[in-house]
Order: sequence, then structure tokens, then C-alpha cells
Amino acid sequence: MTTPAETTAGAGTAPISAVEQRLAELGLSLPDVAAPVAAYVPAVISGNHVYTSGQLPFINGKLEATGKVSAGAEGNADEPTVSPEDAKAYAAVCAVNALAAVKSVIGDLDRITRIVKVVGFVSSDPSFTGQPGVINGASELLGKVLGDAGQHARSAVGVSVLPLDSPVEVELIAEFS
Repeated sequence: MTTPAETTAGAGTAPISAVEQRLAELGLSLPDVAAPVAAYVPAVISGNHVYTSGQLPFINGKLEATGKVSAGAEGNADEPTVSPEDAKAYAAVCAVNALAAVKSVIGDLDRITRIVKVVGFVSSDPSFTGQPGVINGASELLGKVLGDAGQHARSAVGVSVLPLDSPVEVELIAEFS
């Protein structure tokens, strides 16, 4: 499996922010903002909040895995599955992609004062109930790079399928100054 550390830089030539420096210390960099797969934009500003669209775990422009998240015993043998551990890593990729979307509209991630809310969707085998653990990948990443400002309210929801058969999708609301 490819990890978030293998994403490519593409956020431009602007001076690196403290948030991006913390990402770099983790071996991560912001990718180019993923092109929408339908009729929407990656992020919008309303007041002093940025609302991101759901971000899929694109790495270098492609999904590294597809299918339902399964703990192993459940699921149909003819359908691809993703382990909870891999899905957690992909949720972290989604969070990095969401930060890239935030940067695309506010210019500097150091302007983030708080991640207000994270919503994570997990394409789940019907018997899989570990969605919170999967979305911890996004939450833990945000805490590492934003410190106290990365602590947030959250929902982790199991769904039957996600766009492009992605195993996870994450959206967030960020407050900025």
C-alpha cells in the first residue's frame, strides 16, 4: 500500500507554512488539489470558515485501493476489500487532500485557527462496525499537524458505496483568521 508520505508536492512555490513544515516532518507534502469528479468545487469560504468537499484518498492522482472496508471474515470473496488498517492510512491521505483544498482558497494553512468538524465516510462491509477507528486516521493526522487547533467534532459513517468505489472519504470544516 502507498502511504500519505508518498504523495507528491504540488501546492505551488509559496513560502512553507508551519503546518506544511509539520507535514514535511511526517514525510508528507500537500498534493495538487484533486479535480472534482462531478459538478462541485473542492472548497468554499463562508464567513471565516472553509467547507471542503469530500476528499478521496488520491495519491499521485489515483486511488491506490478500492472496495469495502472489512475486518477479514466478512465480505464476498468476489469483491475487493480493504483492511481497517489500510483504510485508516487512506483516511489520513484524505485529510492531507482536504488541507490542500483549504490552502487552495485561503492561501496559507497557518491561518487555520480550528478544525471545527470532520465527517468521514467508510465504504463498509455490512458487518463492519469499526468506522470510528478508520476515521481516526484523519483525526490523528490533523492533531499532529495542527496541535490543539486540530481537535474537532466528528462523525464516522458507514456507507454501502463511495464514488469511484473508494474505501473512504473525508470532508472538513476549518475556521480561519
